[in-house]
Amino acid sequence: MSKAVDLNNLPYPDGDFYAFEQLLSSAERERLLTIREWLAKEVRPIAVDCWNRAEFPMDIIPKLAELDIMSPVRRQGYSNVFAGLVHAEFTRADASLATFMGVHDGLFAGSIEALGSEEQKAQWLPDIYALRKIGAFGLTEPLGGSDVAGGTRTTAQRDGDNWILNGAKRWIGNATFSDWVVIYARDVADNQVKAFLVDTATEGYAATKIENKISLRTVQNADITLTNVMVPHDFKLAGGNSFRDTNKVLKVTRLGVAWQAVGLQMAAFDVARRYAVERQQFGRPLASFQLVQDQLVQILGNTVSSMGMMVRLAQLEDEGVAKDEQSTLAKAFTTARMRESVALGRSILGGNGIVTDYEIAKIFSDAEAIYSYEGTHEINTLVTGRAITGVSAFL
Repeated sequence: MSKAVDLNNLPYPDGDFYAFEQLLSSAERERLLTIREWLAKEVRPIAVDCWNRAEFPMDIIPKLAELDIMSPVRRQGYSNVFAGLVHAEFTRADASLATFMGVHDGLFAGSIEALGSEEQKAQWLPDIYALRKIGAFGLTEPLGGSDVAGGTRTTAQRDGDNWILNGAKRWIGNATFSDWVVIYARDVADNQVKAFLVDTATEGYAATKIENKISLRTVQNADITLTNVMVPHDFKLAGGNSFRDTNKVLKVTRLGVAWQAVGLQMAAFDVARRYAVERQQFGRPLASFQLVQDQLVQILGNTVSSMGMMVRLAQLEDEGVAKDEQSTLAKAFTTARMRESVALGRSILGGNGIVTDYEIAKIFSDAEAIYSYEGTHEINTLVTGRAITGVSAFL
């Protein structure tokens, strides 16, 4: 008879096998522990049910506000390493809630922080940080994804003290219930992509939920249409005047998605490891079989290598020397490892791996969205390839 194993007293209880968290200050480690405990109490217990119903838990928003986690680097002065590990922890608990935060805090608030004037930031950011106003980020279009930089079809036309926006956006997270959305539109006068803060109550704005998703089902993605939407000139982001400006936001948020890939691998490791130790097959723990241990170690290796890359890149961000091609390589590499890791985790659970009751099916499915958004694996690979060869493989 094999002995029962106390999972809580094993020497390596999670995916941080090389103790990267020890690089944090004592205050950051304490804060990370607080956030981890909050996620375990408030998020993970409801995550599968919300995912199954494809409904966002609106009552989590005031609780998030109390946690006070918005803009940890720019507003609160934490390191990028800390911010990345927090985003990984959010994803570890629920990739959908992490995506909500990535949209509201990363893409939306990040657009205001990077592209707004001092007056605009002073006016808008307090409500955004306090989650009194929920935001969305409108860049991707029905006919434009990776090529949206040179092919933005949504237009903006100056009309006195206002701008008139027309067009459509797709896959816009939070957009079914957001108060504001940053819309990127091509100025018909100079053909440059510019940024606008749009009140979602404005006449001519409509958002329709995208149904039948197999990934990140809790996230409320929407199709947006803009029909002669009037935006005051004061709501044009002062620093958002070209797609090069937009890239200032995307460079940072691409890192956030790569951290999500780390977090989802940690989640897969958590679930698969626990199942392998507790599940009995042929009168023995599943973990006692060599091939199962091989799969667990492969997940762990993928997780550690991804985390190591991200920790170093976060350090470069803290030093102010990180480059865009380093972000693209990180996103391509970590999401590829993530895809492999979640598939191995699902395999370890066998038939139980295809139902959400055991969590891994949700983790497996959510990986597909993370693999694709913020630049597909192929596009990020080619951007990195261009940087190391000086030759572009795409237009």
